[in-house]
Amino acid sequence: MIRTQISLTEEEYAAAKREATRLGVSLAELLRRSLRTVLPVDDTKPWMRYAGMVETGDPASSRHIDDVIYGRKD
Repeated sequence: MIRTQISLTEEEYAAAKREATRLGVSLAELLRRSLRTVLPVDDTKPWMRYAGMVETGDPASSRHIDDVIYGRKD
């Protein structure tokens, strides 16, 4: 990761913190997700637009990502 610094108004900062708290993520993660929505997608990797955006509520979801993406096989 590369660290960077941005300036926000007090209102922007407060709103972003509230939204990050509501989503259960850090402010940095909220800003990364937001940035991904406006950046051009690498046409060779269209699935990357969704990287890091799947919300399952399962803290162990990375261990069974295929189930998260494709659904459980019954």
